[in-house]
Amino acid sequence: QVQLVESGGGLVQPGGSLRLSCVASGRTYDDQAVGWFRQAPGKPREFVASIRWVAARTLYADSLKGRFAISKDSFKNTAYLQLNNLQPDDTAVYYCASGSYMKYDPASWSYWGQGTQVTVSS
Repeated sequence: QVQLVESGGGLVQPGGSLRLSCVASGRTYDDQAVGWFRQAPGKPREFVASIRWVAARTLYADSLKGRFAISKDSFKNTAYLQLNNLQPDDTAVYYCASGSYMKYDPASWSYWGQGTQVTVSS
């Protein structure tokens, strides 16, 4: 069992930045992957990025690579998602997930946090 708690969301103007955090507890000693997804109202949950707790391997959604960056602090069991040059289309609830494999499909991930709201508006 893994518990995930996201934080760092908020209201930001277009062009602004945010850093989201995901603190994991429970069975985090395996080389699990942690991923970030987002879901806008009326849209399906969308893969953003993922990273392994032990190895440095990362995976990004092609459309977001370059503006968003995922990182981790394994000693703190914390994963981060840096969001840069935010645009209104980035408005969504951002979720952290944990699983054995880095997959684009949300159904492949085992554990989920409650999400943190990111709103981009002037």
